[in-house]
Amino acid sequence: MESMMMITRASIVTLMVLLLTSNNVMMIVVESAGECGRTPIGSAAASLSPCLGATKDVRAKVPPACCARVSALLRSSPKCLCAVLLSPLAKQAKINPATAITVPKRCNIRNRPAGKKCGRYTLP
Repeated sequence: MESMMMITRASIVTLMVLLLTSNNVMMIVVESAGECGRTPIGSAAASLSPCLGATKDVRAKVPPACCARVSALLRSSPKCLCAVLLSPLAKQAKINPATAITVPKRCNIRNRPAGKKCGRYTLP
C-alpha cells in the first residue's frame, strides 16, 4: 500500500512538472508568435490612434502622424497592420476595414505591400 502511494505521488509530481514546463514553453511561443511580434495587438492598435478618423471616412485627410506610424509599422511588421485592422478592437472602435485598408495608399507610402490580402480585403 505504501509503495502504491509513493508511485501515485511520483506520478502526480511528474505530471505537475510536465504541465508547468509545457505551459512555460507555450507562453514563450505565444509571446513571440503574434502578428505584431512581442508587441500586444492592443498596443499596436493604440499606436495607430492618429489614424482613427481616416479609417472611418475615405474622404478624410490622413494626418501626417498617422502616415508616419503606418509607414513604420509596415517596415517593421506588415502583418501586424492587417491583424490590427481585423481585430475585435477595430470592430469595437467602429473602424471600417474597407476604408482603413486604403490608408497606406492615401499616405502615398511607396513600399506598401500593394496587392496583399488582409482577410477579404486587398491592399491597394
